[in-house]
Amino acid sequence: MKLKNWVFSLCFFLMSSAFFSQEKTVLEVVINGAKKTKVAFLKNILSTQKGQVLDSLLVEQDVILLKRLPAISNANYQVLSTESNSYSVLFTVEENITITPEINFWTTTNKQFAYKLGLYDYNFLGRNITFGGFYQNNGFDSYALNFRAPNLFSSKWGMVVNHQNWKSEEPLYFENAAANYLYNNISFEVLGLHQIDFKNQIQFGFNFFKEKYQYLSGVTDSSIPKSLNLNKTLLKLVYTYDDLDYFYQYISGFKSVLYAQYVLTENDFQNEFYIFWNDFLYFKRINENGNLASRLRIGLSSNEKTPFAPFALDNNINLRGVGILVDRGTGSVVWNTEYRHTVYDQNWITIQTNMFTDFGSWRNPGGAINDFIKNENIHIYSGFGLRFISKKIYNATFRVDYGFRLNQNQNNSKGGFVFGIGQYF
Repeated sequence: MKLKNWVFSLCFFLMSSAFFSQEKTVLEVVINGAKKTKVAFLKNILSTQKGQVLDSLLVEQDVILLKRLPAISNANYQVLSTESNSYSVLFTVEENITITPEINFWTTTNKQFAYKLGLYDYNFLGRNITFGGFYQNNGFDSYALNFRAPNLFSSKWGMVVNHQNWKSEEPLYFENAAANYLYNNISFEVLGLHQIDFKNQIQFGFNFFKEKYQYLSGVTDSSIPKSLNLNKTLLKLVYTYDDLDYFYQYISGFKSVLYAQYVLTENDFQNEFYIFWNDFLYFKRINENGNLASRLRIGLSSNEKTPFAPFALDNNINLRGVGILVDRGTGSVVWNTEYRHTVYDQNWITIQTNMFTDFGSWRNPGGAINDFIKNENIHIYSGFGLRFISKKIYNATFRVDYGFRLNQNQNNSKGGFVFGIGQYF
């Protein structure tokens, strides 16, 4: 009887071993095409690892992960059989040029010539680190230094450190009139980055900043001083759900980004306040050359009646053609949608045409929720544009759009050109 049990156990063990030995294992992970980017770094952030069970879904996710990196313009893979149930996974990447200058020229609201010069490396040390800064002159001197390392501590944990000294002439609105102030923001920001999983990540931290306002011209109000000097602390949380897939200039999928901030301050003109907004982005490739893109932004802040309201109505932020810092509010609903069509596509450059419609509505400082449906707060612009895209340089998209007003709103411009680097969203 004991011999029978021993034989049965031996057979069971041999059958189990044979069954489990059928699992496909990864013998090695190979990455070809990386020049500046460190191969060891790329292997470390991949889910596919040597000695693990081969999972085709994880390999597909790794390809998308590689294409999301600023350093990589495209990626693909092969699975090669090497020996019994062991496989070599070969990733092939195409690298971007990631050291890029930032050059912008424009005129301010008072016709002052302005320029911005910067230099950024989006793959510093070959480890997916963004490092750089800019200098800006718009009649006043501004500068910033930025450091972002998503994988500084591990494949899942990173850090952001920013310093900025920003100056600009900005309008503050009092009822139906406005005054121009010199605005100065000096800030130091530290954030932690954590990738929860393939699609979800968070940023959290704090920003210590000083805000200064100095009256320049326009109407005055006895309740608002001609100069302010405010010390503040900002607590920040950013949650991102990212299910986008990239193929050069084409994007497909859905992405959601929630920004939540709480500002601590002690002064007679602003109380502690919160602000949050959520961007919902949807992209769909249409046939071979088309790309539909949409962004819905919904935001609210503490609803105080103050000229310092945080949500701005501006060409470069939300509505193309509306003008520069046209108005401010304590709530915002903005929908941007556009169709991008590739008309020229060669090895290193792509040209796209663009048709768009931008819709937005604001809540007045101290106003009510129904401000969003009041005609004077609703702004609709539509237009067309061009995109000149380098397929070899990260974020090297020069865009020009012309937006014109569709609805009747006497407070806004009838239309105008908007220039920029990178897609509008």
